[in-house]
Amino acid sequence: MKEIVPCEREGPRLAESFHHQLHTYALAASAAGVSFLALTEPSAAEIIYTRTHHVIGNRSSYRLDLNHDGATDLTIQNKYHHTCTSGGTCRTWESLAAKLARTNQVVYNIYGAVAMKQGIRIGPSAPFHGGTERMVTYGNSSTPSGSWINVSNRYLGIKFKIEGKTHYGWARLNVQIQSPLTITATLTGYAYETVHNKTIIAGKTKGPDMAAAPSDTAPGNLGRLALGRK
Repeated sequence: MKEIVPCEREGPRLAESFHHQLHTYALAASAAGVSFLALTEPSAAEIIYTRTHHVIGNRSSYRLDLNHDGATDLTIQNKYHHTCTSGGTCRTWESLAAKLARTNQVVYNIYGAVAMKQGIRIGPSAPFHGGTERMVTYGNSSTPSGSWINVSNRYLGIKFKIEGKTHYGWARLNVQIQSPLTITATLTGYAYETVHNKTIIAGKTKGPDMAAAPSDTAPGNLGRLALGRK
């Protein structure tokens, strides 16, 4: 009678090989400063959006706290001005401006704070300036000037700090000019990106923005490499 030789099962060897490879890539992740948990749970960006409706009429202002931490990040102020020279010539005007707290800044150009359209990126490459940036000025003897003349759903691009780190956000406003010397701004919403130094898109109310192309050593790919996949 022919002897039957039992075949050795491959399951334990395959399992042992898999765990060895997974352990090897886990060590690689650790060496790269990535936690083992990041293999299956990569972090995601998040946009925090707040819908509101606040009218800022002549001689009024609004303190905006983008991340609701109790600190004012900027003040949108609508101020009345009246000056007279020694010769008796007087000038009166109303101005709408963004007054930035601390080292915070807004996107600007030669006309002051920019009235950005929806879809424009707000991030490190944008031109920013702090202090008080004009939005629109309307004088009794001149036509209105600035970027925010009779606009709807335009965005103020903002760079501000959270616990010492730079974040980007936006504030959406409508602005109407009427005679005599009337500026009415309406704040309808604002948002910020929770990940520091990450660009936000004007008008975007939820994330993530855009995922970068993953590399072989990215945390999300280490598990696939351990399984022998690319």
